[in-house]
Amino acid sequence: MTRADELLRDAAARLDAAGVEDARRDARLLLAEALGVEPHRLILEPETEVPPEAAARFAEFVTAREARTPVSRILGRREFWGLSFRLSPATLDPRPDSETLVEAVLKAFPDRVAPLRVLDFGTGTGCLLLAVLSDYPNATGLGIDKAAAAVATASTNAGDLGLGVRAEFRTGDWGEGLAGTFDIILSNPPYIEAGVVPMLAPEVARHDPLLALAGGADGLDAYRRLLPDVARLLAPQGHAFLELGQGQAADVVEIAASCGLQRCAVHADLAGIARCLELVAVNG
Repeated sequence: MTRADELLRDAAARLDAAGVEDARRDARLLLAEALGVEPHRLILEPETEVPPEAAARFAEFVTAREARTPVSRILGRREFWGLSFRLSPATLDPRPDSETLVEAVLKAFPDRVAPLRVLDFGTGTGCLLLAVLSDYPNATGLGIDKAAAAVATASTNAGDLGLGVRAEFRTGDWGEGLAGTFDIILSNPPYIEAGVVPMLAPEVARHDPLLALAGGADGLDAYRRLLPDVARLLAPQGHAFLELGQGQAADVVEIAASCGLQRCAVHADLAGIARCLELVAVNG
């Protein structure tokens, strides 16, 4: 049998040559998956022997990563807010930047036992909605996505996380046909300029759905469609939390103002980029 450190050395060299950032880390994650062990074990026990069947599986993983398939797509899951989410071709791969929205919700609604109603537009994997519900045990939520396959994935994730009773997912076009009001409205809409999408890293451009990326010529089309629905569906004293692309805050604030919403706060991600716009009703 081949030793883990030997396989990792060779795989990291291949991935590095393919332009993969942090090639050694990715190789370690993939080998750990092939072996069915935690990644830290390969750091503590580098001479671990790898059975032939695990080595063959690892070789397939490395070939896929060499072709710039993201690790999360190879594994079929991504961790977000300490929770594991299944992915599908119809869902965006959740990013740590989006956790900024969940952090903002926790600051705005400190009462963790409040019976809040939560709405998530463009839910994808359901990561935003389910992360919020995991911290508010009396909250219920609705996730909307245009892609039926994404709705199916989100529903599966809710069941996996034991949140299926409190989370509902529907196929829909933003707020079309929705009634009632919600205390918290979340959305990570498509906000990348359409012309820029093909120039993104291969892990994004080739594997994330275009529907979840492209926001029209200026990246703002989804906000123009979404914000009138947010204004209509936001409860008195409610707050909306929208993910932003870099440099978009001022433009989205202006669109929101035209819909009767005002900026409450802008929250930066760990890189210092304005990532989450928190909105309230002008008369809320």
